[in-house]
Parts: sequence; C-alpha cells; structure tokens
Amino acid sequence: MSKIICSAAIRGAHNIVNMAEEKYEEALKKFGADQEVAYPNTAYFLPIIYSMTGAKVEKLGDMKDIFIETRKLLPDLVTDNLWLPYLAPALDAGMATYFAEEMFEAIRYLNEPEFYTKTEDPTDDNLWLGAADDVIFRKRGVEFVDGSAPGFAAIVGTPEDKEVASRIALELQEKNLYIFMHDQSAGKNMAELLVDNNVQVGWNTRLVPFGKSYTSVVFAIGFACRVAMAFGGIKPGDFKGNLIYNKDRTFAFVMAFGPVSDEWYANAAGAINWGFPTISDYDIPEVLPTGICTYEHVVSNIAHDDIVQKAIEVRGLKVNVAKIDIPLSFGPAFEGERIRKDDLFMESGGGRTTGVEVLISKDMSEIQDGEVILEGKDVPDLEQGENVPISILVEVAGREMQSDFEPILERQFHHLINYIQGIMHIGQRNIMWIRIGKAAVEKGFSFKHIGKVLHGKLHQEFGAILDKVQVKIYTIQEKVEEVVELAKGVYAERDLRLGNMTDDSEDVFYSCTLCQSFAPSHVCVITPERVGMCGAYNWLDGKASFQINPTGPNQPINKGDCLDGELGEFAGINEFVNQASRGAVPQVSCYSLMTNPMTACGCFEAIAAMLPQCNGIMVVNRDYMGMTPSGMKFTSLAGMAGGGAQTPGFMGVSKHYLGSRKLFKSEGGLKRVVWLPKMLKEELREKLMARCEEEGMPELFDMIADEEVGTTEEEVLAFLKEKGHPALEMESAM
Repeated sequence: MSKIICSAAIRGAHNIVNMAEEKYEEALKKFGADQEVAYPNTAYFLPIIYSMTGAKVEKLGDMKDIFIETRKLLPDLVTDNLWLPYLAPALDAGMATYFAEEMFEAIRYLNEPEFYTKTEDPTDDNLWLGAADDVIFRKRGVEFVDGSAPGFAAIVGTPEDKEVASRIALELQEKNLYIFMHDQSAGKNMAELLVDNNVQVGWNTRLVPFGKSYTSVVFAIGFACRVAMAFGGIKPGDFKGNLIYNKDRTFAFVMAFGPVSDEWYANAAGAINWGFPTISDYDIPEVLPTGICTYEHVVSNIAHDDIVQKAIEVRGLKVNVAKIDIPLSFGPAFEGERIRKDDLFMESGGGRTTGVEVLISKDMSEIQDGEVILEGKDVPDLEQGENVPISILVEVAGREMQSDFEPILERQFHHLINYIQGIMHIGQRNIMWIRIGKAAVEKGFSFKHIGKVLHGKLHQEFGAILDKVQVKIYTIQEKVEEVVELAKGVYAERDLRLGNMTDDSEDVFYSCTLCQSFAPSHVCVITPERVGMCGAYNWLDGKASFQINPTGPNQPINKGDCLDGELGEFAGINEFVNQASRGAVPQVSCYSLMTNPMTACGCFEAIAAMLPQCNGIMVVNRDYMGMTPSGMKFTSLAGMAGGGAQTPGFMGVSKHYLGSRKLFKSEGGLKRVVWLPKMLKEELREKLMARCEEEGMPELFDMIADEEVGTTEEEVLAFLKEKGHPALEMESAM
C-alpha cells in the first residue's frame, strides 16, 4: 500500500481516536457512567462495534473497554525510521477510526439531541438525518437483499458546481444505488447543493444526507453491518462473516470530492475492510493492486463525467437495466412475428442492401456505457419503401470479458431484436436482414431503439462478464462498408482460433443440452472438429458459455480413454452422455453414422442418411425443399434423425461439419459422400474443395451428385459409376 496513504490513514486514525476519547471523558464527567447511549430507535446498539466485537454498548461506561480495544488496533505513526508498507496496519487504523467515530456520534446524540432530525426526510430547518432508525432500516434494508438496491455510494465532500453534483446524483440513482452524503469541500456539501438545485433529498429519493461531518460515515457503514445481521443471518461478533457478506453482497464504495484530509484517508482505510473502495476526483496516490476489495482499493484523479462509471467498474457492480425504454412492446412473444409485404415499411440487409452486425470487445477506457450512436438516416427520416444499408457495431468491455465470449454475445442479437414488436430479424453476421413494419414506425420506432435493447438486455443476461456496452449504428454506405471490413477480419480471426485446434489436442469436449426440453434424451457433444448440429455452437463457444454460466447447458466433458479412434468412442463421453440422457443413451460414437450415432432433437442444420445402393452417404440441408435420393424429403428424414433417439444410418449434422476431417471417419470420411443439394454444395464449395485436396482427390468435388443429376438412388448410382466415385470401391458400410 502507498506509504503516503498508509501514513496519512494512521495519522488520521490517531487524530480521530484522540478527539473521540476527549469527548468521552467530557461526557463521562457530565452524564456519568450509567448514562444510556444509543442511536435513537435502533435495536443494534452501536452497530459497527456490535457486529465486529459482539459488545453491546448500552451505557457511557461501556465505552471504556471499547476505547481500550480501539487503542490496541492503532498502529504506531509512520516515520522516516518506521515504515509500515503493508495494507494490514492501515486496515486496523481504519477499524479503530470507525469504533471511535461511532462512539463520538453516540455522544453527540447526548450533547446535541436536535443535531439530527431522526426522520425519514429532512425538515424545513434541518437537512441532516443521522442514523436510520429501525422503521427506516427495515423498510430500506431489505432492498439490499432482494437486489432492488445493489449497494450505496458513500459520498464525502462535493463537486463545487450544483449542476455537476445533480448530474452525478442522478447517474447514481439510475444505477438503483442509495447515495449517502457526508462532510463538505471548501465550505460546501453535496446535499445543500442538490437542494439548491431543486433536487429532492431524503430516503424516499435514495439521496440520504446523513451528516455534516466526516464522522457521519459510520451511519453508512453501520447500515451495511445491520443489513448483514438482520437479513444475512450474520451473528454479532462474527466480524469475518460480516466483512465478507458486505464485500460479496453490498456493492458500496466511497466517492470523495476535493482535497483528502488525513481523517478522510482513515475513513477510506476503514471502508476497505468491508471491500468498499474509494474513488476520488482529486490527485492522490492510488492503490491499484487487488487484495481486500474486489479490484482496486483507491483510484484517483477521475473526471466528474467519468467518476460514476469508474466507481461502478472498480466496485464490480453489474448494472441491471430493469426496463427497456422504447415505445414498442418488447418480449419473447414477438420473436416469431413475421413482417409481410403488406405490413412492410422498409428493410435493410438481406441482399436488399448491405447489412452487417458484429460485437467486439474493447478496453474499458474506450467505451461509454449506454451510449447509442446513430450516423445516417433514421427511420423517421425515410419514406415508405426507402431501404438503407445498415451496420450494427456493438462494443463491450468488462474485467471478465474475453474475446472468446464475443460470438456468444453476438448471437443474442437475433432474438433480442426480434423481441421488439413490429421488427423482424433474420440471419447473422454479414447476411443479417431487418424488416420494419408500418405499425412500428407509427409508434415512433427509431434505429436507436435497437441500441437501447442491445445495451439493456446484454447487461441483464451477461452482467457477470460485462461492465460496459455501447452501440454504433450506421446507415451511410461508406460507414457500413467500413464495418463490413472490420467484421470480416473479426470473423476470420474467430474461425482461425478454432481452426488450429483438433479433437486430438484437447482433453475436454463440451455438451449442449439446450434442446432437452424437446428431446429429453438428447445430448449434443461438441468437439473442436465437430460443431454443434444446429450450427450455432462450436467448441470455443461451449467453453465460453460454461465460463459465463457454469451451471448452464454447456458442460465440460473429460473425454477419457479412447475406446475406438475410428468410431470416436471415448469412455468419458459415454459416461457423461449416459448420465445426462438418464440412461437412454449409454454409448455414442462421435465419428460414425452407422454405429451409435449422436442423437438429435430436431434443430439440426442438415441430415445425413445412408444410401445403400450407392454404398454412400447423402446430406440434405433444411432449406432444400425437394425430394432426396432416400425417397424422403427433409421433413420426413427429420422424423428418422430427431427425437433424441439413435437411428443408425440417420444423423443430424451442421452444414460446416462437412468440412471436418472427422466427418464420418468410421465410414471413410468425405469419400463416402455421394449426394448434396446444389445450394449446399455451392455454399460450402471452398471448404469442400480444400478437403478434397487434402484427401488427395481434387476431382472428388465434381463427383458428388446433386438434384440436377437426380433425386433417386438409381439416377445417382449411374452418375457415380460414370464418374468413378470412390464410394463404389469401399467396403459396405451397412
């Protein structure tokens, strides 16, 4: 810890203890040792002392032993010859500070009974509320437990300008925090500035003016201690339990404005015991290494425009946006809504115009949380039928954010935008497509509302990893093209990260059980070389999803001993799938269509099926509506491959699995594929041709039949014989 801060905190603690002990001696002579002391109408005695030591301070005489313990906590003053460069002495000094201040404030109630209002809101002639009584505490304290109030900002001092003070107070209120106000800077205090700017203060607005001096900080810390005891089940005297409870559950911090005195340093050191860091606008030494607090302990020299967001970041508070502020209804009920031609106002992307969406992670300092930037024409500026290009660039930051999480978050755009009534979203990446209905325009829909939705919902759903979200939407062709180029680079980098991994290089695969609500026995196994059959999750996505939500549908599977390398059968996978399917699927082969193939629910992108006469495999994608050489269309084949059952010869696959080296490995791999719909073959042309090269048969691509060749086995077989397809020379797969 900084020697400057440590020495200042210890000096301040000595000053405060001396001051409090002097007041105690005066009160003892004036009132006697049997004089009752308490914070009015409270049941927790002096709550910091009670929670930390279990001692019930009921009379003035009870304070004697507390002062003895307080003196024991005080470290020696730091000198040139005595330097205590550790955090522990400063923390002890901070705890001594709070013990002394708590007794000082209790004595103040004796000496000046009317100093505080003892009410819920200020009176006409007194702004300072003092310690919250039990009625207020019970009413407000529960909010710190149910999440409606995640924590509080203990403000010491104030910005000089009342507009700045009001803006900071409002920004804190918008985060659902309580604002506890103490002390003054240059003769001004924050509560008075707010009142002067016609801002209502008091418990009802969460702008609580506790006291006019720094010693009133103990009302804020004491409130936190009372919450832990009353609602958290922490016993009096369980100091460790109380400190940990507040660090993990009460997202509080100190926000200091103006020059920092030794006494302020002492109070800041005390707050660190509870995991509450200090964020200051003044140029003071910083304590950046983590330790007691979740992140940094003291961060300084923060501009007023940034101080709230910085405090949120340093404390590790996750913003919860309770309501999406848009003029349209919003929710899952609208996800399947279709905007048909007669209802259409305009559209972007989808081949009509250029369209792209991408999410990237940035440094904290590069993002302003909640900012939505729109450049170009907005919906109200357009005529009906006037289509414009669009790019949606979402930039996120978070201490727990990793680049591997980007595609997980980006994939949420589809359903979140579809949740907006009157808006239809199709596709993703640079094939996204948005249709906007006339009714949405009539209600005042703006492209900016997409940004508000993405900001709010990403915070809600991924608060564990996100601290900041900002959205940039462009409808100018040149700007959209810039984002397209950026996105292509991002997509390529993501694909490359996975492309360098193999099933053999990794000991852990990932499950996906998202679809068990439809098929209870289905368990998808995702490997580096086998994307989930829905096409939505690869191995990195599964890993990222598990890190974000350790109890979610994507769980790690230790593959264990290899029982059969050709089939792709592993002991660990069998054990996991057997358990996750509740015994319905005891064995699964990752690389086989014929032997214990992987189950599916029905969300697969494509279906693989054996064609016995051709001694080969056909694969048909969901978008192909015609007949296949199996004698069944996709919908009929889905009944054979889905439902969570293992049906040898039928299996759901993702389209891009066709480019995997592990594709049907047990049956001979790509050389066994004899028929694909032309649309699928063209979509995967580059990948398939590259794999054909790897197989030493570049001509194989042209040997694979499509519907133009035929849709019966007889027609396909004739083509295979003409081309000399290698499947005809292979051993029978049946």
